[in-house]
This record gives sequence, structure tokens and C-alpha cells, in this order.
Amino acid sequence: MSKVYDIVIIGAGPAGIATACEAVILGVKNIILFEKSANHSETIRKYFKDNKPVDKVWKGIDVTLQGNIDFDGGTKESTLDLFNDSLDKHFIDAKFHTEVSGITKTGDLFEIVTNTNETYSAKNVIIAIGKMGKPNKPEYKIPKSLSKVINFNILTCPGNEEVLVVGGGDSAVEFAYYIHDENSVTLSYRKEKLTRPNPKNLNNLMEKVDDAKISLKLGVDITSVEDDDGRVKVIYDDGSTHTYERVIYGLGGSTPKEFLQNTNIVLDEKGNPIVDDNNLNSQGLYVAGDMAGHLGGSIASALNHGYIIINDILKNNCNLDDDLCQM
Repeated sequence: MSKVYDIVIIGAGPAGIATACEAVILGVKNIILFEKSANHSETIRKYFKDNKPVDKVWKGIDVTLQGNIDFDGGTKESTLDLFNDSLDKHFIDAKFHTEVSGITKTGDLFEIVTNTNETYSAKNVIIAIGKMGKPNKPEYKIPKSLSKVINFNILTCPGNEEVLVVGGGDSAVEFAYYIHDENSVTLSYRKEKLTRPNPKNLNNLMEKVDDAKISLKLGVDITSVEDDDGRVKVIYDDGSTHTYERVIYGLGGSTPKEFLQNTNIVLDEKGNPIVDDNNLNSQGLYVAGDMAGHLGGSIASALNHGYIIINDILKNNCNLDDDLCQM
């Protein structure tokens, strides 16, 4: 018989790492963690600029940590170090470059199929994949010839360019703020006011706008983009056009619906996972992090999800060995 894991965790971001560590700390040793990327915390590595501050307070809300990972904010680098240390300290069995392609349930056990054509059995499954692994893209077509100068993060932004950042949320505001020193930056948003960013990000942006270091183009939408000899010609719905050397979309991320359709997860009418206060979706199946919908984007909240889920498994919906269920 193949090994049956007590807990399988899918996704090695803050929520997945916290779930794995809390499981070990609370006595569950028979766990495994899957991550499709080469390392943990791929969103932080990919979308956060070097030395970017990483705040514990999110959108003005200071989440009280409930678990055992001591996160109080810092930088991109210190946050990655914290998660490195957490995984190493608790000897988490993590399989990187391993993408889960499907989850089915037979009786009390889940069968998890990976891209390596291996199948794993588990009593409980925690889905902790984020939304930024699938960034939102505009509805209009992006010419393939512009693929090097139209981006969805700032990691390939070399500097000394005229750059348009598109979006009205935290991602777009942060992108504009962190590249403005080395570029001429305009932030474009289809609505007339920026209401979605958290107060700190919005204040940072507006200070630079007041200093004429970032320009705003609000209340107009982009209808299309064209290749203008290697530059990006942007056409707006008010009839105006402008050509930029680079366009960066910060439109947030979307629920990976294709993946969810191949799982046993219960979805609402909009295709989003349903969870209760303990992040439980259905018997033995939990959702953590951004997809759970509780303060999506908050690292502190994601860390709490791990603690809440493991305690719920142990106390209320236990499907482990008897000695653990009696804790």
C-alpha cells in the first residue's frame, strides 16, 4: 500500500508554510508540502522589489498573530529568511517543481495527482495557492512583439524609461512607487479616484504625485495597445493616445479556476471557494491564504490560517491517529 499522509499542503507561500509548521509544532509529523515553483514564497520573490518593506499591518488592519511564526514585518529579504528558517527548523518535507493537477476523494481519503504522474493519498488537504500565480490580464489583445516591454511585475524594469503602470489597487500603486526614482512613471486607472489601495501605499504614492515625481491619468480606460516600432502605443477611450517604452500591469490576480475544477473543492456561484470561520471547505478539505477571502493579501492573516486549520483538524474535524485527536 502507498503511504497515506495525514496532511497534504498545496502551495508554499506564507499560508502553506504556516500550515506545515503549525502541524509539526502541534504534533502532526506525517505531512508533505507541494510547490510548483523552484522555491517557497514565489509571489514575494517575483513581485516584490529588493529591499521592499513588507508590512504586518494590511489596509490599516493590524492582525494579531495566533500561531508560532513570529512575523512583525520587515523587508522582502528578512521575510524570506523568516520562512526559510521556519521550514528548516521544522524539517518540512517539501517537494518543489511539483504541480498538483487534480484532487479526488474516495471514502475518507483524498487522491492527489501531480505533474510527475505520481499519486499521493491523504486524510486532509489544505489548498494554499495564491492568486498572483495567475495575474489578471486586460481584455484587449497584447501583441506578441511587445512581450518584452509589457510586464506584470517590475523585476525586468531596467530604468531610464517612460513607463505606464496600469491598475488601481495595491499592486499597481506599489509598482509605480518603487520604480519612480529610476523612471518617468505614469499611473493609469479607469476610475476617477484611487479607493482600493491600503492607506500607507496611497500616502506614499500621493506624496510623489505632489512632488511631480509620478503622474496620474485617472478616469479613462485603455481600449487597446499597439506596437509602435518596439514601443507601446496606448489608445484610451477618450480618443487620446500616448507611446511608452514600457507598460506594467498591476491588476491583481484571479482565482485559478482551471485548477479548482480538477479538485474536490466546493465553489460559490462566482467560482470562488466556500470556507467557514475555520477555513473549512468540505470534510477534510481546507483553503488558506488569498483564496480563502479573509483579508486576502495580508501575510499575518495567511499565517493565522495555518494555525486555525491545524487546530480545527485536531479538535473538531479530526481524521488523524487517535492520540493526536485527543490533544
